[in-house]
Amino acid sequence: MNLNGVQLTWLGHATFRIDTPGGRTIIIDPWIMNNPACPPFEKKLKHVDVLLCTHGHGDHIGDAVEIIKQHNPQVVGIPELCGWLEKKGAKQIAMMNKGGTQKVGDIKVTMVHADHSCGIQDGDQLIYGGEACGYVVEFENGLKIYHAGDTNVFGDMAIIRELYAPEIVMLPIGDHFTMGPREAAYACKLLKPKAVIPMHFGTFPVLTGTPSDFQKLVPGVEVVTMTPGVTAGQLVTTGAELPTAVRGETRGRRQAQERKQA
Repeated sequence: MNLNGVQLTWLGHATFRIDTPGGRTIIIDPWIMNNPACPPFEKKLKHVDVLLCTHGHGDHIGDAVEIIKQHNPQVVGIPELCGWLEKKGAKQIAMMNKGGTQKVGDIKVTMVHADHSCGIQDGDQLIYGGEACGYVVEFENGLKIYHAGDTNVFGDMAIIRELYAPEIVMLPIGDHFTMGPREAAYACKLLKPKAVIPMHFGTFPVLTGTPSDFQKLVPGVEVVTMTPGVTAGQLVTTGAELPTAVRGETRGRRQAQERKQA
């Protein structure tokens, strides 16, 4: 599948950087500087236009406040989480709720359900952060992606398919705190995507689900196993292939080298 100029980089765990054809940089779940899965050359961000926050756990918004202070991005999230980030210094809040759609720069964002908890650890206090969510993001070139956030499989994923039809989905597969390979495989039956990017696995020993285990359960689905720090500019759907480390035409290695030299 040709991404038509959209550049997608996995930064480890559930964090992704998206560079749009219009030149804007979007971070989904900003846990970067303190993310052990994020390569060192990716930890220093040059520019951020938008943060999409799925929920308030530290392994998803752990670096949000610092990024907000440095880059003043638009911040998208559920109202309770956005309210907390506003108190921490966010000046461009674009709060929304499930079922809502809004234009943020050159993307269209729809907030959808996720089956997970959402407490914010603020010092020694645990603050209510609203509910966890996922996002369907539509680009100006028509491409639609779905970042499920932290979730178990749920039946309304079929509604996400029917209403929004995302071609590429990012699904957690690590188990324990989210769904594992078995549940993620069932999610694929509901979503019927052209490509699936596994996430939220291997960061900690307790996250035991693996892309290879997941792939065995979805023989007719293209499973794209990304490498942290490598940028995908094109995903190719070829049916039941083995997991693919996305490189090819992605310019990932060259981009990594450029960031090391910066």
